[in-house]
Amino acid sequence: MNVLVVKANNRPDGISTKMYDTFMENVQGVDVTTFDVFAEDMPYFGQDLFNAFGKVQNGEALTDVESRLLAAKQKAMDALTAANVVVFAFPLWNLTIPAKLQTFIDYVFQAGYTFKYNENGQLEGLMGDKKVVILNARGGYYSSPEARPMEMSVNYIKNVVGMFGMGIIEEVIIEGHNASQDKAQEIIANGLEAVKKVAQSLQTVNA
Repeated sequence: MNVLVVKANNRPDGISTKMYDTFMENVQGVDVTTFDVFAEDMPYFGQDLFNAFGKVQNGEALTDVESRLLAAKQKAMDALTAANVVVFAFPLWNLTIPAKLQTFIDYVFQAGYTFKYNENGQLEGLMGDKKVVILNARGGYYSSPEARPMEMSVNYIKNVVGMFGMGIIEEVIIEGHNASQDKAQEIIANGLEAVKKVAQSLQTVNA
């Protein structure tokens, strides 16, 4: 089984970084590849990419950024294609996901690849054979009914992988360690223990 871990935090002391580290230390019996969105050359999605598409079709020379965009997009798609299980390890930053993780999503969010439109114009996911694990950290409390609508990191990833047809098999969220600093060590320790169990259970997943 091939496991792709999309690492989306470059803070060494970040809690979602610790979740990533814990996962990698405990996963076994599977082939694991890390796609570190902060370490990859990933120019932001925009008109330069569409210019590159047009130039490729017309046989025109590409600029440096256009070449980098096409290479980065293909690398992200190749990594996703090869995976049976995709693990997203990411924080909640300013109510949403890090921009670099958004760029990874933008690269693979493509009609005919991750989804299609059916005869009725409705979206259908094309990645129903892949499973997802969500590892997320957020310093405040967002699981309460009144705060949940503000949380746009886990909710966003769930919407995206749902559109792709992927099934979520595990979810570990560490929250409240900044809001309740007197309980921070306990909150983090319990969360990392849950990550450890998820990592160890992956070898039994029927990919």
